[in-house]
Amino acid sequence: MLSIRNLRARHVQVDDLDLETGDCFTVMGPSGSGKSLMLRAVADLDPAEGEVTLDGRERMTMTGPEWRRQVMYVGPESGWWEDRVGAHFEDPESVVGVLQRLGFKAETLNWPVSRLSTGERQRLAIARAFDRGPRVLLMDEPTGALDQAATALVEGVIHDFLMDKGIVLMATHSKEQAARLGTRTLSMAAGRLSA
Repeated sequence: MLSIRNLRARHVQVDDLDLETGDCFTVMGPSGSGKSLMLRAVADLDPAEGEVTLDGRERMTMTGPEWRRQVMYVGPESGWWEDRVGAHFEDPESVVGVLQRLGFKAETLNWPVSRLSTGERQRLAIARAFDRGPRVLLMDEPTGALDQAATALVEGVIHDFLMDKGIVLMATHSKEQAARLGTRTLSMAAGRLSA
């Protein structure tokens, strides 16, 4: 279970939120309402006060990298620091199945990053997150740059992650996506999260 109590970060307030395994909570709200800031605060990427726990273990008892390996933020734009796609994966061979489910062939790992379109980068960043074996995915507009077919592929791997006892907290502008994936939809307005 991911539990959030009295989370306070820059322009963001979350009073009380619990997500169980298999839950996908979608967060909707206008641009600038604080959805991304909230996800980054939960991931311990930005300074925040309050209590965030995973299965009863407080975020502050772990190092930042240890927490973020289990509670992973996947932003709308990802960083790429090596020339080749495969260099960004810890175990490239084990991720081939996820790549194929996201519409890529195994040889994609040999591609230069400079070749990637925005949508390909977004899907590969999701594959990279799965490569690290998180318990919770904090997804910030995971299909914002994708067409309908690619969106369906991403939603398929998210669905399978949930069936495998994962937890997802996702910002989206798509009511249809929230209806397809969300076990609960929340609203963000002026930095405040509400049911």
